[in-house]
Amino acid sequence: MPKVVGIRFKSCGKIYDFEVNGLEVHKGDRVIVESEFGLGIGSIVQGPLQVENADKELRKVIRIAGEEDLRQKEENEKFAAETRSFCLERIMARGLPMKLVCTEVTLDKKRIIFFFTADGRIDFRELVKDLAARFKTRIEMRQIGVRDKAKMVGGLGLCGKELCCRLFLTSFEPISIKMAKQQDLTLNTGKLSGICGRLMCCLGYEYNEGGTETARKESPVPEEEKAPEETSPALEPIYFVSDGAETASSPQPPEAMKQDGKRPEGAKKRKKRRRYRRKPQKDE
Repeated sequence: MPKVVGIRFKSCGKIYDFEVNGLEVHKGDRVIVESEFGLGIGSIVQGPLQVENADKELRKVIRIAGEEDLRQKEENEKFAAETRSFCLERIMARGLPMKLVCTEVTLDKKRIIFFFTADGRIDFRELVKDLAARFKTRIEMRQIGVRDKAKMVGGLGLCGKELCCRLFLTSFEPISIKMAKQQDLTLNTGKLSGICGRLMCCLGYEYNEGGTETARKESPVPEEEKAPEETSPALEPIYFVSDGAETASSPQPPEAMKQDGKRPEGAKKRKKRRRYRRKPQKDE
């Protein structure tokens, strides 16, 4: 049975499973692995654990990271800043409608990955040629969403704290305006949206799948706490008597309002409205 460890490449990124390959590793160690992008340095956050039957063939841990590997990573970060500045220059020169977010360089410098955002599809073939001619290595362009951009760049939310996706969220869950309605929040997109322009992820923290109506049905309200039923004012008309006092009584039929064929005091005569019909005009 192979030993499997969970490795994370970024501070708040996804956890990937790798086979230990006979090495003596512990949680918190930094190791060198070969991912789909190339050689990289990751930190062990889970394991090692014994796995009986793996769903797919796992990649293996190459070695434990040493001082030379860490020094190489620092040099790659400086090289990534250089590649980013050159890429920004070429984007402006070619007038491409795209925004470069960040650049990553593999440990062996065999691949440079450029992350960018755009409203639609971008024809960046000429840009890739410029980058490949300058750096003499494999170039990869990856288009990401606005939420992924906020996760990479970071920032402060409306609450004044660092973004949740930057601190502890490893994946994005779907957020809808229904979550804000259930919590009786103000339906103002300006207050409910984060710096990425999408609904804030924290709206789903206190969201109840059952809904408020279901909770009210399950927990009946005691008789003492029930609000009195409101009656319509039309069902309890107010009459004025001769002494000026105001009293309320139940509605009476029209016959009771008549006194010896005379109208009661204070009653107003209804004016008959004459309807004038517009005569059709004859064609001249």
